[in-house]
Parts: sequence; structure tokens; C-alpha cells
Amino acid sequence: MNHRTGGALAGRAALVTGATRLAGIGAATCRALAMRGADVAFTHWRPYDAGFPWAGGLDDPQRLAAELAELGVRALAVEADLSRPAAPGQVLDAVSEGLGPLSILVNNAAHSVNDGWEALDAATLDAHYAVNVRAGALLSTEFARRFVGGDGGRIVNLTSGQGRGPMPGELAYAASKGAMEALTVSLSPVLMAHGITVNAVNPGPTDTGWISPELAAELSPKFPSGRIGRPEDAARLIAWLCTDEAAWVTGQIINSEGGFLRQ
Repeated sequence: MNHRTGGALAGRAALVTGATRLAGIGAATCRALAMRGADVAFTHWRPYDAGFPWAGGLDDPQRLAAELAELGVRALAVEADLSRPAAPGQVLDAVSEGLGPLSILVNNAAHSVNDGWEALDAATLDAHYAVNVRAGALLSTEFARRFVGGDGGRIVNLTSGQGRGPMPGELAYAASKGAMEALTVSLSPVLMAHGITVNAVNPGPTDTGWISPELAAELSPKFPSGRIGRPEDAARLIAWLCTDEAAWVTGQIINSEGGFLRQ
């Protein structure tokens, strides 16, 4: 397949973590980047997603790679358990070998289970920290060390609006996402000098398959548009942050929630 030309990201290579399911924000982001001309690698880890009713199909990663190739870019699916300390470096090695130097990193992969103060324990905290904080931090810093220089470096972290209201049933998740917001703010000024912007996107409640009809009925009136967020809503913003148009935007936590009313 010939490389897609003329897009805002043509000639750049991107890594998106956590794109196991076709219905997820990760997959939508891969599509948005590819539509703008970027070559796209993505990580997937079926054993985690398989534990949920909205797990998607066993062949979703292969189908996503085929979709991206149909858009005229190079695509690479990398199976990776990001809870392992060595995984970030191994993933970057695989992507560099398959696509060449990276310009874009989207830290989308997440571990999330309900807890609450009555059930919270060390194992739950550690599981969230390993994927949501340690993997994202190691990927970001190693990506920056390997960045070839010049303009066009982009890191986008996914967060969850945990600073905009309480999430008492997701304490470990909220704490880990709060840490990624802090990392975004602290990493952005030092990397800007190296041609890399660092931002975070909070997409608000997004229907990636996990929202039941009952929850949808509860949430929909809280959106002024009358609909819940879609993966494509987040993907468009993430892709824009990766373009040259967003070169002067860094260190920002962007709450793109469609006017979601929390009260």
C-alpha cells in the first residue's frame, strides 16, 4: 500500500497504546491519525479486555490494522502487557524497528476497576499504578530520549476529569489519572525545548461499549446536545493536538466533554 500523502501528519509515525477493541477511543485515535497521513502503531492486550462484557472480538487488533492499511499508511499491531516494567522499552523497540523514528505518542491504555474506600487494597492500587502511571511515564520519557529532534514531537495523555468532581467508586483509578495530569504539567516545559509538546485530554463519559441502556438514560440529559460522547469526539481533538496547528499548545489539561453537567 502506498503511503497516504497530503495529510497534516504525512511522514510521521505514531504510537497509540490500548487499542485492543474496535469500539474504543484508542482505535478511533488510530483511525484519526491515519486519516491525516500518519503511520500508526498500536498496542493491544486481550487478557485484560477479555474480562469485560464489552471485550470486543478476538480479531479486533488484526481488523484495526487492516483498516489502517486501507487508509494508505503503514500499520503495526504490538501485543504488550504494559503492567510489566520492561514493556515500555520493548514496545518502543518494536515500533522503531517496524516504522522508524516516532514523532507521536498517545498514552491511552488504562487499567480500571471499581473499588471504593471499603474495598481498596494494595493490589488494586498497584495494578492501576503499573499501567496508568508507570507505563505512561516510562513511555513518555523514553520516547523523549529517542526523539530525533526538531519540531513535531507530540505526547498526548488520556485522563478522566477526576479533578472536576468526586469519583468515590474509583479511588485507585482517579488517583492514577490525577498523577498523569501532574506528569503532563511538569514534563511539558522541559520537553518543549526539545520540540515536544505534552498535553492531556479528558473526553468525559464516552460510549465505547461499557455504558448500559440504564446508565445512558441517566447520563444523556446531562449533555446539552442530548447525546453521550463518542470515541470519534476524543480522537479528533487528540489528532489535532498532534498537528503543526497545535505546536504552541503544551502543558494543558483539555476537558472536552461536550458541556457535560456534573451536578
